[in-house]
Amino acid sequence: MGRAIAVAAAVLAVVTGCTVQAPEGDGKRRSPVHIEIPDGTPSPPRTPDGDGDGGPGTAPAPPGDDRPRAAPRVLWSRGDTGRDVRELQARLRQVAWLFDGPTGTYDGPTEKAVSGFQGKRGLPRTGRTDTVTWQRLLGMTHEPGKWDLYLMGGQPADPPDPRCATGRVLCVDKTSRTLRWMIDGRTVSTMAVRFGSQYTPTREGVFSVYWKSRDHVSTLYDSPMPYAMFFSGGQAVHYSADFAARGYAGASHGCVNVRDEAAIAGLYAQVRNGDKVVVSR
Repeated sequence: MGRAIAVAAAVLAVVTGCTVQAPEGDGKRRSPVHIEIPDGTPSPPRTPDGDGDGGPGTAPAPPGDDRPRAAPRVLWSRGDTGRDVRELQARLRQVAWLFDGPTGTYDGPTEKAVSGFQGKRGLPRTGRTDTVTWQRLLGMTHEPGKWDLYLMGGQPADPPDPRCATGRVLCVDKTSRTLRWMIDGRTVSTMAVRFGSQYTPTREGVFSVYWKSRDHVSTLYDSPMPYAMFFSGGQAVHYSADFAARGYAGASHGCVNVRDEAAIAGLYAQVRNGDKVVVSR
């Protein structure tokens, strides 16, 4: 009978997940079975979206948890290109860690800017944009608009105006802010351009180049207009050092500005007096 009682107690201990307690040091006997009952308080959640010290994608470790946490995932690093890199650069400009671009290429200045941003906030200065760095930057900046992303040009051109389909044409699109140099419907080159402000707008329509002036200086505004190709009164396609320096933060007095000096030098060498100019929206 005594053996049966002992066996039953052992089975109860196994089934309930209990531990058998030995007599306490004071010699007093305690119940031979200790049952641990849940206290009803759930453990802290561990989700992929946790925002602990490990940053996004790394859940906060419970007290006493010394297990190594996964390193933040690298999103972009030197050599990467694309629209996401443009956004990174535009946001770094907002917090004054980058002054050039956006270019869409993760280059040396971008790496240096990211490293400086990381060091200022106590993050490892890797120069690579990981999930932690990106979330910090998102929290300090606003969504950049289209022309923040393409402040210094590089935007894709829209399809050409149908009036550009034949002949030799400077095909200027105000919507995509681009100029296509086209010959018989074929695009030879494309470049970013800038226009006049609302007070000095660039005229729209079909014109022709009537005068070229390699080292022109405006008599009205006393400003340089290198590689000028005049098509409507005093309005011309020409290189602009201001556009090269400030991008779309500025505007012309009605001319079509080009910021790439090498590109417009090549264009100037090819365009002839009489070539068509189409300015459309």
